[in-house]
Amino acid sequence: MVIAFDTLLLSKRYRHSGIHEYARNLFREFRVLLAEHGSLTFHHFVQRGHTDESLECHSTSASKAIDTSLLRFRRLWQLGIGSLAASAAGADMVFAPGPAILPSPMIPVTVTIHDAMPAKLPADMIPNSTVAKSTAWLAARWSRKVITDSENSRRDLVELYRLDPEKISVVYLGYDRECFNTIPADTERKRQLFASKGIRENYILHHGMVQERKNIARLIQSYRVVQSRDSLNDVQLVLAGGIGWGADEIRSEARRGLSEGQVVFTGPLPAEDLSILVKNAALCAIPSLYEGFCLPLIEAMACGIPTIASNSSCIPEISAGKLRYFDPLSVEEMAAEMERALTDTALRKELREAGLRRASEFSWQRCAQETLRVLEQAAA
Repeated sequence: MVIAFDTLLLSKRYRHSGIHEYARNLFREFRVLLAEHGSLTFHHFVQRGHTDESLECHSTSASKAIDTSLLRFRRLWQLGIGSLAASAAGADMVFAPGPAILPSPMIPVTVTIHDAMPAKLPADMIPNSTVAKSTAWLAARWSRKVITDSENSRRDLVELYRLDPEKISVVYLGYDRECFNTIPADTERKRQLFASKGIRENYILHHGMVQERKNIARLIQSYRVVQSRDSLNDVQLVLAGGIGWGADEIRSEARRGLSEGQVVFTGPLPAEDLSILVKNAALCAIPSLYEGFCLPLIEAMACGIPTIASNSSCIPEISAGKLRYFDPLSVEEMAAEMERALTDTALRKELREAGLRRASEFSWQRCAQETLRVLEQAAA
């Protein structure tokens, strides 16, 4: 059986997003696993200057690279050219790592819909909300099989799109174990990074896209409460990640009642630098209103950093209920958990050990193996 891997999400425009991280890691793992898999091969589409150059996209014994200039026509690719290209290449099925390709009668599609965010969050929190809702609905209804990141997302998809629960398979994601681990960060690189970004030794970290749905404005408000405690007024808040939807309001919030340098916006960082920030944080905070899986949560836990998180969507499921949780709409509750996790030595040890145990259960290899099993079932 030949599977066409839709590589639209591996283009440079999606870099630094969670969906790109997912597609990139599955692509790499597929190439390794399928080299030893007799019944499956896959084709993938590449275009010089468009596909992420960090990937090795050449043909191998298990994967055939198909060079096409059509990838640059993003909307047309989504609306049907991608399915036509897969069919013309002799594929039996398309695997789409996100709802970025419209399922077509020409060839069956198995799609990963990571979450029900377009339908669960207010329209003003989602860029192009109407398009995102329509795309997700069509992918959910017309694809042969749907993969999603958590049981929470599975329940949401069944409820919102009236899908047969048997159509949806839950496959947990992995994380980069070479970057996010308990190995101490390089001292000199850490010194240079901290100096260039204005970061001090004692800080609370949020890493991920700086955007409204991440609830960062309330995180800043909670940090302001923590700052009012004499014993914690030297703690910084570091926001590591690219700038996304609603960032202007977040920047404005960071200027209210706080002096320059108390809240640090790093911008997007290479994985090695990001891991340095995670490993040296006093605390990681995940205040999101909605997540499908939440890679930053697992990355922080894998580094042994005390982590607190909102009690929304999949977050308690993915962390197995082992962390301290708060209502993401309550600034006071969030601030109280931040203060407790910064000052309670026994709690910090508990959060560290529980996080490490849970994070050890996730890997990209396991994610790829389970995804291939779903693809085989869909083809059968």
